[in-house]
Amino acid sequence: MRPTSRGRAAKVLLVEDNPGDAHLTIRALRSAKVVNEQNVDVVEDGEKALAYLRQQGAYRDRARPDLVLLDLNLPKVDGCAVLKVVKADPDLRRIPVIVITGSPAAEDEFLRSSDLHANAYVRKPAKRADVMNVADSIRGFWFSEATQPWRKSK
Repeated sequence: MRPTSRGRAAKVLLVEDNPGDAHLTIRALRSAKVVNEQNVDVVEDGEKALAYLRQQGAYRDRARPDLVLLDLNLPKVDGCAVLKVVKADPDLRRIPVIVITGSPAAEDEFLRSSDLHANAYVRKPAKRADVMNVADSIRGFWFSEATQPWRKSK
């Protein structure tokens, strides 16, 4: 697992309301050595995602993630609303957000996500092998190649 600039494993927040998709994504991220059990958290709706990112309520002791994987079709607060709040907040906007969706309106969602300053957009893979390829790509780019200025040293 690649450490962050602060010498710890990267922290990932997965915002996904489908338990099967969340499970498959976590397995792929583990296999790609992006995460382990301790450095990935899953929340199932946009309201919880915002509370987590703001370190409020049950999430007040959680570390801010180094990367957010965000489904757009979420209950309570949809993914685009979460993205809009995150990218407008000076304390959160530097956290990279990768939008992942399986919606049939993918082109419209891509444009809207781009307008809201998503860092990347991925169509939700249908096959397990494709999920593995996405996880490998995330590791290869976000945790190997990309410079990580969003991480503040504390």
